[in-house]
Amino acid sequence: MIELAFTRISAVGDSGRLLVVGPSLGTSVRALWSAVAGLLDDVEVVGWDLPGHGGGPVSAQAFTIEDLAAAVSSYAGSSAAGRTVYYAGVSLGGAVGLQLALAGQPFAAIGVFASDLRIGQPAGWFERAALVRADGTAAVVAGSRERWFAPGFVDRAPGPADQLLADLPEIDRDSYAFACEALAGHDLTAAAAGGFATPTLLVAGEADEVVTPAAVRATAELTRAPHLVLSGVGHQAPVEAPERTATAIQHLMEDPS
Repeated sequence: MIELAFTRISAVGDSGRLLVVGPSLGTSVRALWSAVAGLLDDVEVVGWDLPGHGGGPVSAQAFTIEDLAAAVSSYAGSSAAGRTVYYAGVSLGGAVGLQLALAGQPFAAIGVFASDLRIGQPAGWFERAALVRADGTAAVVAGSRERWFAPGFVDRAPGPADQLLADLPEIDRDSYAFACEALAGHDLTAAAAGGFATPTLLVAGEADEVVTPAAVRATAELTRAPHLVLSGVGHQAPVEAPERTATAIQHLMEDPS
């Protein structure tokens, strides 16, 4: 099983709930989720980092979205300690959430942000993997700044945007490339046609050009899952709109149906 690093982002005494959160490609989970974690009530928040990202160990071999989901599920099952366990993830972390939603246990409900049954085209992911292997992750900083945030967000909130982007040049190039290749192989369209085994909320950013609201709406119709569109938000809702992200997760935990 692939080795992942898990980090406690926030803790509360005697909480009966555990929320596991997943990162977006190119981010550290702490930078992505810290603001949201501080707004959630009565839940311990633990995040996992992609290989070579944040606190994650470097990967020497390829991995799949299924591999990541298996590692997250194993951690959640062994760490629940009688608590109700939930999951939320963004982009690649959301793709892991979709894989988990098909499997059911151990999660009571799952929030999927800025993700879909497939994301982009395989050729694009292979091209990015090749670019990063050749030139390092610094080569994708400018493009990520454009893709990640809604128009005007970087000017309004340069601190949070720069903090999220700051980790990107330090990420291990091979681990990032393996993650791109995992996304190239991610396609749950056929598997999800019958719906999810776990209550799942699909959340889109109104200004997201990577995973558009129309794409999320189509997946919601296919899977009969509820969906939500956050106005004025791009691809990184926990940083762009932490209050609304926290509210969506809080409601999901309180009423998974």
